[in-house]
Amino acid sequence: MTQEVITLANGCFWCTEAVFQRLKGVEKVVSGFSGGKIKNPPYREVVQGRTGHAEAIQLYFDPTILSLKDVLAVFFSTHDPTTLNRQGNDVGTQYRSAIFYHSSEQKEIAQQYIKYLDKQVFEGKIVTEVTPFSGFYPAEEEHYNFYNRFPNQPYCQYIIDPKIKVLRNQFAHLLKDN
Repeated sequence: MTQEVITLANGCFWCTEAVFQRLKGVEKVVSGFSGGKIKNPPYREVVQGRTGHAEAIQLYFDPTILSLKDVLAVFFSTHDPTTLNRQGNDVGTQYRSAIFYHSSEQKEIAQQYIKYLDKQVFEGKIVTEVTPFSGFYPAEEEHYNFYNRFPNQPYCQYIIDPKIKVLRNQFAHLLKDN
């Protein structure tokens, strides 16, 4: 089995996890933190903006089923990559848009895709950082599978449900059958 790993940040990891769990070819999604200054940061420190980390997911996928371009298309369609350090009401560097690439090929594909989007899709300039992967720290277990465990929670209904709707409307061909 072929497996690729990429680390993505686009606001709250509950949202990102919920979106990518639904795609064919995704083998595992882990919520956590990347891009910061200390090892093993606790959630409470990250969300206060004290560590320099972004809330992120570590995405494990089979590139023979789901291409990196498809991953990026979903990533950019389910958040606003033109707002610096902000996604909705979540404000701070911990909610920044970032791609932490694991190979030079991932870097090149991400940079080319951003150039395309800047010219063809978005009115504002994309501020997503494309940064070498330097480490990932899983979040506490209570954050895993959050949307699937608490779909009726107001945050899930108002923030995550619209992202799932975009996924279903724009990327139905990429969704798992179940």
